[in-house]
Amino acid sequence: MTALLPAWYTRGMTNHDDSKDDIQTLDRDLAPTGALRGGIVIAPAASAFFCIRDDKGEPHGVAVDLLRGFAETLGLPLALQIYANSGQVTDAVAAGDCDVAFMPRDVTREGKVDFGPAYYFIASTYLVPAGSAIQTIDEVNREGVRIVAISNTTTARSARRTAPLASVQEVAGVDLMTAMAQKGEGDAFALSHDSFVGMLPVVPGARVLPGQFQQTGVSVAVPKGRPGALKLASRLLEDAKASGLVRRALDAAGFKDAAVAPLEN
Repeated sequence: MTALLPAWYTRGMTNHDDSKDDIQTLDRDLAPTGALRGGIVIAPAASAFFCIRDDKGEPHGVAVDLLRGFAETLGLPLALQIYANSGQVTDAVAAGDCDVAFMPRDVTREGKVDFGPAYYFIASTYLVPAGSAIQTIDEVNREGVRIVAISNTTTARSARRTAPLASVQEVAGVDLMTAMAQKGEGDAFALSHDSFVGMLPVVPGARVLPGQFQQTGVSVAVPKGRPGALKLASRLLEDAKASGLVRRALDAAGFKDAAVAPLEN
């Protein structure tokens, strides 16, 4: 253990019946290999969810800062695992190949992984290319409109559900979506509002439609069947919110106006 361990961790986490959990058991549940295997998603531009690489290839972003904070608190080495989209990191956590990650929450994912609190709430909308006649989200739901979304994501599923008349093409990652938007290979590109901050400058003339067709929390997730892992990860995230770590991570990523999700307990 490190000297930075918070009081709730060093004395044990207390249940509502005032009994104590076995901290070592919680550690083994969350990090059974002895290292904290944390999953992140890399994109060309940062968002409150997506991470990026610097010129040396090192990852940076909100999730990186939070996972480093988790590992430091637990006194464990951090083994970052990098994925191209949130569907991939969901599957890795579900398979037990990744111990903890953050991802947008929906009913489909709730069947695969166990969720704790959110650190941020995303709102999804569409980017339309230069010259598009589409002005509102409702206008996307028309026959012949081509939506492009990231594969196996909450946003893609919500786009299919809320725009059933349009067609939805799923692509592997934001880099491919950005290239398609630059070439005009699609009519509406689905992402969260904060994700378009980095995309807009490289797609001249593009516009982000006002409003949203989905809102959900970017929440901490662990494999199913590890109740100790869920309890510990949830407490770590709540502590990160209370201590200001989430706020500092959002600020460092360039999202000073992004609101931290409220404490849940």
